[in-house]
Amino acid sequence: MGGSHTGPGAQPAGTPFGGGDFEIRVRGRLGDAFRSAFGELTIVLRPAETVLVGAGLDQAALYGILDRIQGLGLELLEVRRLPGPREAR
Repeated sequence: MGGSHTGPGAQPAGTPFGGGDFEIRVRGRLGDAFRSAFGELTIVLRPAETVLVGAGLDQAALYGILDRIQGLGLELLEVRRLPGPREAR
């Protein structure tokens, strides 16, 4: 049997293995109670949305944040990996 190896240690393309910076957008402006649930993130309030920015997040941390967003009933608008220093050039 040939083909590419996809086992437990395989990483899909673009998945943050060692960590990355991410911008996560949710609908609405989060109040203090919701913002406290994301204390490890930088929070930017915009008129119609809240932007959560996380630096150096690995895959487990990113999925944990997404689980919190879902558990709190927030509407996820976008998850975007921010370019690192090498990618920005």
